[in-house]
Amino acid sequence: MIRYFLVLTLTLGLVLPCSTAAGDFSGERAFEWLVAQCELGPRVPGSEGHAALRTMVTDLADELGLNWMILEHDAVSPLTGVMMELGEIVVSIGPEGGRRLWVGAHYDTRAVADQDPDPLARNIPILGANDGASGVAVLLHLMEVLAAEPPAIGVDLLFLDGEDQGRASEPLTFCIGSEWLAARCRDFGNPLAMGEPLGVVIVDMVADHDVSIPMEGQSLRYAGAFTRMIFERAGQLGLDVFVPEPGRSVHDDHVPFLRRGIPAVDLIDFQDDDWHTLGDVPASCSARGLGQVGALLQDLCRRPPG
Repeated sequence: MIRYFLVLTLTLGLVLPCSTAAGDFSGERAFEWLVAQCELGPRVPGSEGHAALRTMVTDLADELGLNWMILEHDAVSPLTGVMMELGEIVVSIGPEGGRRLWVGAHYDTRAVADQDPDPLARNIPILGANDGASGVAVLLHLMEVLAAEPPAIGVDLLFLDGEDQGRASEPLTFCIGSEWLAARCRDFGNPLAMGEPLGVVIVDMVADHDVSIPMEGQSLRYAGAFTRMIFERAGQLGLDVFVPEPGRSVHDDHVPFLRRGIPAVDLIDFQDDDWHTLGDVPASCSARGLGQVGALLQDLCRRPPG
């Protein structure tokens, strides 16, 4: 069953991390959003933390006077075989229709710590500070910055669900929400159908203390011009966490868009010792990568490619 929920601009009094004004993207502010998510606990689909994070995203959009939509759908969890209720959240900023930049991150966290060095911990849900919260933290603060000073082009922020519920060593069982959304991005009633995407930028695992983001392999192979342009822009801005060299290929939320001919790049540092372990906590993260990734995205929204 598909359920679309459209909410137009509202103004509510909310208890959220301290407010911000227009200006440069702040890594420290984004880190506050990372911590706020982790305080909700694991955000596995169907959990209280997952529902609370969905509310956090939509409450912020309401507070900022932005239009948002949740596209709900059901899927069977590859890990458990149990039906999950997923929801892709689209928050739209700037002018309607026309050329648009799509920026996405997954907001679910993994139900098992299957890479933990302790075998007894491998069935425990991870907190997902880097793998989940870091990308969402960038999007939440970017929402604040762009709402305060709207961009010249439309920007759609995609909070993607069900990315991390796949079976280990079976890549095609991951990225459930982005696969669903990419397949329906032209459907009537879908907010993404209202414009033409310049491309998709996925943000994932960008808060490691020694963060280093190369050109992800599938991004470079199937959207080479788009990927090189983004890394050239990072170089122009002096953002040294971006390494303009080929990196490993990762099956992430950009792949469903690439398969449908939409340019997409995955900004990811996959070299994280805490990946899918109980060590993926805020203490293992820093604001540096958040700040530089956010600065790049802010610049791309202000000075769109093409």
